[in-house]
Amino acid sequence: MNLLKELISIPGVSSDESRICKFIYEYCLSNRNSWKNIPEIVYEPNKHDGLMLIFGKPRTAIYAHIDTIGYSVGYSNNLIPVGSPRFMEGMILVGHDKSGEIETEIMMFEQPDGDYDLKCIFDRQISPGTLLSFKPNFIETERYIQSPYLDNRLGVFAALKIAENLENGAIVFSTYEEHGGNSVDYFSEFLYNKYDLYQALISDITWVTDGVKHGAGAAISLRDSMLPRRKYVDQILSICKANKLPFQIEVESAGGSDGSTLQKSHLPINWCFIGAPENHVHTNKEIVYKYDIDNMINIFQVLMKEL
Repeated sequence: MNLLKELISIPGVSSDESRICKFIYEYCLSNRNSWKNIPEIVYEPNKHDGLMLIFGKPRTAIYAHIDTIGYSVGYSNNLIPVGSPRFMEGMILVGHDKSGEIETEIMMFEQPDGDYDLKCIFDRQISPGTLLSFKPNFIETERYIQSPYLDNRLGVFAALKIAENLENGAIVFSTYEEHGGNSVDYFSEFLYNKYDLYQALISDITWVTDGVKHGAGAAISLRDSMLPRRKYVDQILSICKANKLPFQIEVESAGGSDGSTLQKSHLPINWCFIGAPENHVHTNKEIVYKYDIDNMINIFQVLMKEL
């Protein structure tokens, strides 16, 4: 899990993914010669920090977003959410501005109307617009991983493990997923036009809910706020059953992913979300079971061969 720990240690709040994108690019550049097949690397640092790996003759693309939730510092050290972080007492945020490094704790100030403001407590005014993220705190046990930003550094980790043995396929490391989505459009159109590629798998992390539990395998989503094409999802379920791969079925009324951006695009892309379930979503103490991580990677490996 050293790679996952290192991925989590690098900040990448939505709109500021340059450092994590460069790390993944350099990792792929350094390791691709040891992989089963050497991919073409498409690195677009000036186009929303887009990064893509292309193996052989791709039929299916994996999408894994590299950005995270966090906070923008407003005026008077107020905090403005990026994406949808969940507030918990004692959360530590880190970042830097022109005056130096920042480590601060979130404080909640209740207003007379019952609403509240979030502020960061620091010994000086932090430059407005500074982006702050959860302080890394990686805990590994025999059974699970606990850390900030398993959503979605774990999805990125899974994609990089799949890359080691991938023969035909594409892997897109996307940006802005937590705050609007963007680079997915650019790369999906590239893949569609060049390779007639219209199949996508979303490597992301989902929630523990009434119907999705820890330790029962990755969730294959039939829907969230969006509806993937049922024929495509049924094909994926059939492949998993034929290969005796454990999985859970997810049916939710809210939430979204890179799949949402694909569904809203003008391209006829079939997509399906597949991810390990986590607890304490969008906090600094997200938890995912190791069994579900292994199972998630196994599902992707089989699907990239058979779809």
